[in-house]
Amino acid sequence: MQNIDEIKYPKFTASMRKTHTILIPSMLEFHMTLFEGILKQCNYKVEVLHNEGPEVIEEGLKYVHNDTCYPATLVIGQFIDALNHRNDLDKVVLLITQTGGGCRASNYIHLLRKALKKAGYGYIPVVSLNASNLEKDSGLKITLPLIVRVAAAMTYGDLIMYLYNKTRSYEIKKGSSYELSIKLINEILNQFEHNKGYQYRYLKKNINYIAKCFNKLELDLSHAIPKVGIVGEIYVKYASLGNNRLEEFLVSQHAEVMVPGLYGFILYCLYNGLYDRQLYKTSLKGALLNKFLIKYLRKREKLMINSISKTKFTPMKYFSHTKDLSEGVLDHGTKMGEGWLLTAEMMELVEIGYGNIVCAQPFGCLPNHICGKGVMKKIKSIHPDANIVAIDYDPSATKVNQENRIKLMLAIAKEQIKEDEKAKL
Repeated sequence: MQNIDEIKYPKFTASMRKTHTILIPSMLEFHMTLFEGILKQCNYKVEVLHNEGPEVIEEGLKYVHNDTCYPATLVIGQFIDALNHRNDLDKVVLLITQTGGGCRASNYIHLLRKALKKAGYGYIPVVSLNASNLEKDSGLKITLPLIVRVAAAMTYGDLIMYLYNKTRSYEIKKGSSYELSIKLINEILNQFEHNKGYQYRYLKKNINYIAKCFNKLELDLSHAIPKVGIVGEIYVKYASLGNNRLEEFLVSQHAEVMVPGLYGFILYCLYNGLYDRQLYKTSLKGALLNKFLIKYLRKREKLMINSISKTKFTPMKYFSHTKDLSEGVLDHGTKMGEGWLLTAEMMELVEIGYGNIVCAQPFGCLPNHICGKGVMKKIKSIHPDANIVAIDYDPSATKVNQENRIKLMLAIAKEQIKEDEKAKL
């Protein structure tokens, strides 16, 4: 049997940076806009895909088995659907991330290459973006300046997403929260273009400015509405394509939405490196690097929390606290997929007032069933008022059924609000 490392496939070389456009699947709107801008400023030609609809799922199902992870079906379908409508196929490259773990986030790059070959696009290179020394021959190089810029973009993206979610359901002028978010992102991108905005002194100034801008929005906070948190597999949690526009649906049902930021997932991966060192005696050098990166990110996390604390909004918890919330519920050695992070985020959401939780997961995703559905009973024993619903997403799941189950969860939440208001009289 041929070793997968010996299989020849088209490469993205350094010389292609000026001639080829890198296509990136959509996920987090604000973050992806910032990441796209950073890569362009590093002299890469980049385009984030926004094509959605049933044709994306249909294309994915043509080339990916129905039993395969739903996010893989969607990402591959989005790529192939986009290629079907382009005229520059000899000048495009596809980018996909790999976390280095055992889940689809590392392994479906091979599914993508297989699908491209079947679809007649086998000559198109696939680039792996990873920090685990996978696919080392790529023309996309992770450099220190790029890491610094991406870390800054992630900080801004998380902060804006958090404050946008805190305001969008209460705005008096409809659309004002989104308009402010886009305005701030454009200002940050403009700073990046002038080699500013990512250094610590700029971060501190910008983060305080962003928090003040959202604090000035005109909001109607006179009525209590259900507060709903969203957790789950990273793609289905964040991508509107993967969760049937879950956030928009919840807002349309007069609920406040909260989605934990990307910081949590990155810190989760870094802490896992430390736990690997404890449990399996892995590389000391790798553990020390992870410690440095954790310290680096925590310093910026503190800026976010401090800035929000000066506003009328309740800030997120420090991740060092969030990770400890899973203790007694799920061991930190459980790290396949979203692992203990999924449990920790549910515990955090309940603690900061989002006791109504949608656990979004691809159907048949074993890690999420264990770390999501599997701990719901335990979480409810600790927090009896927790109102958690697990929603499966896959090609055969109907949007109507998903939304009806969420409406039932919201009905329970609204009844609880009525009872709380009566108790105050």
